Amino acid sequence: MAPRLQLEKAAWRWVETVKPEDIRQEHIELAYRVNLPACKRGTCRRNCKGNPNCLVGIGEQAWLGDIDENAFHNIDDPNSERRDKNTFVGLTNLGATCYVNTFLQVWFHNLELRRSLYQCHNTRAQEHNIESDYEPQSICEHLQYLFALLQNSNRKYIDPSGLVKALGLDTGQQQDAQEFSKLFLSLLEDTLSKQKNPNLQNVIQRQFCGQFSYVTVCNQCGRSSALPSRFYELELNIQGHKNLTECVTEFLKEEKLDGDNRYFCESCQSKQSATRRIRLHSIPPTLNLQLMRFVFDRQTGHKKKLNTFISFPEQLDMGPFLEGKEDQKCVYELSAVLIHRGISAYSGHYIAHVKDARTGDWYKFNDEEIEKMEGKKLQLGIEEDIAETVKSQTRKPKCSKGYHCSRNAYMLVYKVQEEENSDTSWTNVEVPAFLQRLVDQDNHKFEEWCREMAHMRKQSVDKGKAKHEEVKELYELLPARDGESYEFIPMDWLKKWLEDSTATREIDNSNFLCSHGKLHPDKVGDSKRVSLQASQVLYERYSGGPRLDGSSMCRECVGQRCRVLRLKNQLNEDYKEVTNLVKRTLSGEGYWVGKASLRSWRQLALEQLDEDEQETKHSNGQTNGQGPHNNSKEFGPELSEGNEDEMKTFNEDIVCCHGGLSILETERKLVSSDVWTKLREYFFKAPEFTQNQEACQQCLTLEQEEKDNEAVSKMMALDQKNQLINLFNEKNRPILNKWPQGTDVLYIVPLFFVDEWRKFIRRPTKSSPVSNVGNTLLLCPHGGFMFTYDSLINGDAQHLSCTV
Repeated sequence: MAPRLQLEKAAWRWVETVKPEDIRQEHIELAYRVNLPACKRGTCRRNCKGNPNCLVGIGEQAWLGDIDENAFHNIDDPNSERRDKNTFVGLTNLGATCYVNTFLQVWFHNLELRRSLYQCHNTRAQEHNIESDYEPQSICEHLQYLFALLQNSNRKYIDPSGLVKALGLDTGQQQDAQEFSKLFLSLLEDTLSKQKNPNLQNVIQRQFCGQFSYVTVCNQCGRSSALPSRFYELELNIQGHKNLTECVTEFLKEEKLDGDNRYFCESCQSKQSATRRIRLHSIPPTLNLQLMRFVFDRQTGHKKKLNTFISFPEQLDMGPFLEGKEDQKCVYELSAVLIHRGISAYSGHYIAHVKDARTGDWYKFNDEEIEKMEGKKLQLGIEEDIAETVKSQTRKPKCSKGYHCSRNAYMLVYKVQEEENSDTSWTNVEVPAFLQRLVDQDNHKFEEWCREMAHMRKQSVDKGKAKHEEVKELYELLPARDGESYEFIPMDWLKKWLEDSTATREIDNSNFLCSHGKLHPDKVGDSKRVSLQASQVLYERYSGGPRLDGSSMCRECVGQRCRVLRLKNQLNEDYKEVTNLVKRTLSGEGYWVGKASLRSWRQLALEQLDEDEQETKHSNGQTNGQGPHNNSKEFGPELSEGNEDEMKTFNEDIVCCHGGLSILETERKLVSSDVWTKLREYFFKAPEFTQNQEACQQCLTLEQEEKDNEAVSKMMALDQKNQLINLFNEKNRPILNKWPQGTDVLYIVPLFFVDEWRKFIRRPTKSSPVSNVGNTLLLCPHGGFMFTYDSLINGDAQHLSCTV
């Protein structure tokens, strides 16, 4: 279909040959474009707004194509929240608690710790009424319930907010993950120590606690002293190292104590140089190795992250580092790697790679998402490939078989290697009955929620399908067939109806009415012609009005538009004629016209015609219609010329304030009677001035008076300048501290008076004569002079002028 502007022109092309009084029904139908062919689907890229019969591209595609059930609801499939078979359960990230989630997953996979927690006495859980929600109180109770849900919940992920709240953690601020690990184990150890079961009181020590001693040897006397200590994790410096062995070696290396750091030897009873080293005596079944990636930067005063690549083995032999190791198991297997993704020590994201103790499979725990690694090997490559804006990108070193390399790992967890033929029953950890009852209760709530969501989803889909068929059938009824009755419906309303029929408001045609209460011709492009059958259904369902049928096409508006368009067409011809006539030599009687009016007369005529069109308004005063006939660019670029400060009426530029002919002859031009006759056809109310018309006598009198006053001012200025030539030129002026000889009296006037007087002398016709010296400003309230002679000499005279 042709563009809207072309359709507009085509709809009114008949006005060139038809007068307003000769308009028939066929011309009205042409103006309202009711006989334009309807567009077929696929022929229009978008809706033809100029064609009221085009019903393509108004939103029908969603209803005529294949049915997408997801479009009928905003409810996700509840089964997407269900835990898959043989998978682990995730943990919800509460904002900035991903670091907590990683440690919880690591500790959950410590089977001995999980088994011990299940054995803790919990009267609240054992006596809990199944009809109400269970609310743990202590840290131990929270961990029990959380681990039981992680083990047997039907949910894909669970919410750890109860434990996080009990710990007093800020969910919006990321804490130091390494510090959190220490504090939490210490808190858990204190909680378990209060259990009555002695096997539970020291479970943290049995699992995570090792022993070493600080051995100091005096260089003077050779005395050796040892300070035993326990550890729950080894904090290893990684700066300057490439692999884990180097980090452990540095941790145990001998340190020299000299200078200000000398050691007080009890044998020598004085400070002596000495050596100190750490001796490992025992290491726990679960060995936590903290890689100190987050260090304090003295230059900035803040922590920074070290992006150093560190390689570490899948199997770690701690034998070379132990003393007295005869009865200890020294070979450890990698069981977890905690990763920090990000370049800042204060932000980023934490994930955990954990090995399943039962199957030996590796899993990546990323809050709610859990991914099983392919094969039986740990895969860290994808975590190291994440783009990071690090100033110096170091190439990842090659790793030997059985080793891994990472610049994001900040904690490694190793577990002592079990013998191949050892009993595997230790891997079976059963949830106690009192906890399983709570898990069953939560699973029951989850299944009820799934059924409710599925039912709501099905209801929405069923309603959507029924609505789909309803809208589809009604859309098929919309096109008005030839010879059938029809009505006009707003296109925007149809679009909103097809977009969301449930939220559609009543049909409102009030803004489409002309001043005669019918459909305005300018609104045809914003409405659609639909069958009477379809409009009946729409009005029954959505009400509204006023209804606009075929009899609502306004003959009066069409006639008015016809008259205006014909005048505009005639205007172009008259403009050319006037332009040629003005160029001819004047003969006979002439008329005065303003030069500005003559330059912009066609624009003024168009504006006047447009004002006539605007009389077709809605009763609320809002002008209806924004058709192209209101745009003067349709008639050529000349129409925008000669705006002349928004002139409103023709010849107003040569009318004086008294209503007579302006005395400014340079602003008017004499034209022939032929030109004036043609102009009067458009501006019959314009003021007329014949060639013999005299200029306004009042203006002439005022002009003469102004000239006389200027002459008087010039004579006055010349006389005053001659008498006070030195004052005008600022020459030979008396100075207070150099009193002129033969002078008894000096007169003082304000300097601003002298400045104003000089302005008048220079431009007597532009400035008023100075009539007041203004010396009252120099007097005090008592009428005396405000300054002393000494004060004037010392600077107060800078705004004064002296004269003899």
